[in-house]
Amino acid sequence: MSPPGACTNILNARSKAKGIGTISNPERFLNQDFQQLKQYCLTKAVRYIDEMFPPDRRSIGPGILSAADIKRVVWLRPIKMVPSPSFSIALLSCFLAGNCWFLASIGALTFQRPILEQVVPLDQSFDEEYCGLFHFRFWRFGKWIDVIIDDKLPTINGRLLFVQSKTPNEFWPALLEKAYAKVCGSYSDMNAGSPAEALVDFTGGVHICVQLSDPPLALWELMFRAGKSKSLMGCGTQGETSANRVLSNGLVQGHAYTVTGVKQGRQVNLVRLWNPWGQGEWNGDWSDESRLWNTVSSEDREMCHHMQNDGEFWMALEDFCRFFADLDICCLCPDFLDGSSSCHWRSSCYEGRWVAGITAGGCINNIESFWTNPQYRVKVDKLLSECSSSDNDKTMLVSLMQKPDKRNRRLVQNLHIGFSVFEFPASFFQGNTPVGQSKTYVNAREVMELMALKPGEYLIVPSTFNPNETASYLLTILSKAETHLRERY
Repeated sequence: MSPPGACTNILNARSKAKGIGTISNPERFLNQDFQQLKQYCLTKAVRYIDEMFPPDRRSIGPGILSAADIKRVVWLRPIKMVPSPSFSIALLSCFLAGNCWFLASIGALTFQRPILEQVVPLDQSFDEEYCGLFHFRFWRFGKWIDVIIDDKLPTINGRLLFVQSKTPNEFWPALLEKAYAKVCGSYSDMNAGSPAEALVDFTGGVHICVQLSDPPLALWELMFRAGKSKSLMGCGTQGETSANRVLSNGLVQGHAYTVTGVKQGRQVNLVRLWNPWGQGEWNGDWSDESRLWNTVSSEDREMCHHMQNDGEFWMALEDFCRFFADLDICCLCPDFLDGSSSCHWRSSCYEGRWVAGITAGGCINNIESFWTNPQYRVKVDKLLSECSSSDNDKTMLVSLMQKPDKRNRRLVQNLHIGFSVFEFPASFFQGNTPVGQSKTYVNAREVMELMALKPGEYLIVPSTFNPNETASYLLTILSKAETHLRERY
């Protein structure tokens, strides 16, 4: 009997062998072909309407508009809203409205042009060959997909309902949001979330999450390297609120922000942040009106200090850790993890599935069934000399991401997931202490852990917290050394 998930792995392997699912050859989402549809519309001289994500209440979804407001919604193309709509991308886009977690994510894109051009193909416009058809690219659970939309956007009284740019004729953010809503199932499926989710889907690269209540000692060095390696960084303030409560220090409680830069001073390390609303800023030390700017050189002051209520501000690293809850860093390449340009991390991934009663043994507390979980045998070769400076170096990053079993994001119930790493052989788990593991089992889309593993053989066991829970997952391993990964039956 073939192990659960084997058929999926075979099909995915065939697609990868053909190069499908890469950034240069993304998979067609819902099997819609952009070039074919565009040529049809141009030949027939019609404007595209997407039957897979129709301009009606089904695409808005339940729970975010009242029945009365739903009836008032009119779907308009940008050419019907303003005289000269634009698809060009500004250096920094500011927004009047929208989900802050998604706004912070798309705001981060404008700071990293190469990543932005992966997600937002720039050979699109409202001028030449316009037919109301646009497309965007996202990384979703191990592969890149190309998502097609029409440009009919939901409005009430001529105003966009969701993402609205401060520049009236700038429409790429609203179109990008519509494409992401299509992937998620509807606009209502995007009603809440974490910037990390969109940042990962924008990069398809390495993601690490730092809890700022207990930051690593080398946090500043990590952020500095991430900034130099053109990473996307997002963060969120502490607390949860639906009322957008502005605290006395100027920060919004439970709000998502973008990290736009870092600056190393003589006596202080500064973090530059941006509120995607385009206004409302920190008013403490190193804010726009802080007198501390008078203590730095005129050169640094001219470079960094701008008295504008544009949502962008500086704050000391200590205050950043004090008032923000977490930091997400996403990058195409993991080299920022150790700052070594000569050491190239290698990656491998495997798709699998926990099946109740067969391969869903639960966490290690369930010793009688834990061994039934999927197991991956990993051989780690000797590190290259340029990849290691000490025995305590973090040499491997393990990521476990659960894949949804439903298209609609709001209907997905994330399980508590985690993983353990044992030295091989580990025929019997009872009495064996893991040499590495995820810190806790959390009901998040992804858990990851950086570990210091010496060359040798290991067994990675991904699991749900409770036994007999069925779900699919993607296990990714990034290592400084050559690794050989295979499933152990």
